This record gives sequence, C-alpha cells and structure tokens, in this order.
Amino acid sequence: MTETQAPQPDNQGKESEEQQANLYDRLAERAQELFKNGRDRSREAMEAAVEKARRQLTDSGLFSLERGQALQEYLLKDLDRLARFSRELGKETREKLDPTRLGAGALASLSSLLHLAGDTFRDLAAKTDKSLACRTGELTSAGSLTCDKCGKSIRLKKSGHIPPCPNCQGTQFKKGY
Repeated sequence: MTETQAPQPDNQGKESEEQQANLYDRLAERAQELFKNGRDRSREAMEAAVEKARRQLTDSGLFSLERGQALQEYLLKDLDRLARFSRELGKETREKLDPTRLGAGALASLSSLLHLAGDTFRDLAAKTDKSLACRTGELTSAGSLTCDKCGKSIRLKKSGHIPPCPNCQGTQFKKGY
C-alpha cells in the first residue's frame, strides 16, 4: 500500500496471507518509526512503540482491534526472538574480546562500555528466553524455523503464516534468523 492510498478495512480475518503479512510489515514499520523518534531505548519503550503503532493503525481503519492485537502479539514475539539471537551473537563477541587479547587502555575503555550495556542486555535476554517458541498458523517475519519434533529447519523468505513441518507435520518450532 502506498502512502496515498486509503487504508482498506480488515475484513474481519478474511484477508489473504499476503495481505496479513503486509499488515504485519506495516505495523512493524510504524513501530520502528515511533521507537526511533523516542529517546528511550529500553524494552519497555519498544513495547510502548508497538502498542502506539497498533492503536494508530487500528484507529485509521487499517485493521480491526482484534487483528491489531494479534499482529502486535506476533511482532513482540519476533522482537523477543531477535533479542535472543543478538544475545547468542554476543557470546561469540565475548570470546573474541577476551581480556587477554586486548591492551590495557583498550581493555579499560571496553570494560566501562560493557558494564553500561551489560545490564540492558541481561534484562532483555531474561525476557526473551521463553519467547522463541512459535506454532503453525502464527504470523511471523522472514527467518528460519526449526521443528521441535524432528529438528528440520525451514526458511521463510518473507512474512507469513507458519506452515506445518514439511518433514514430519510437526507444529511447534523455534524461531531463528
């Protein structure tokens, strides 16, 4: 949808998967704009931006309250999954930035920086551990899904509904990027 087009009604859940994915992307884009325009970079600020974006798009008639709440839930789950992925990437970074590999001056600067960032990442990581699980039928962004039942990974190239596992028809997955 272009910025000059009027929003289309939600049709109470009768839209195609592509339309639902577009609504999800629209919510994500608006939430990102709101978050970038704010000063706070906390998890709570991101949740508030997603909530505000959902309210704005619901009020504009782009989708119903129920659809907006469902899309908001999916988006928050994906943000939690992304935070977990970032935390795991942080483990690799810690190994590469081992203090024995750095000079004293760089080590002192790095120490201060890591203390500031550490608390924020620990809080975010604690909130995201349980949110990596997703199920068939849920709407999610592009990324990889690993079946809990057989371990097969599938890749979604764009936002859409999660299909059953093509290998074993399992319905429980762990999201990755």
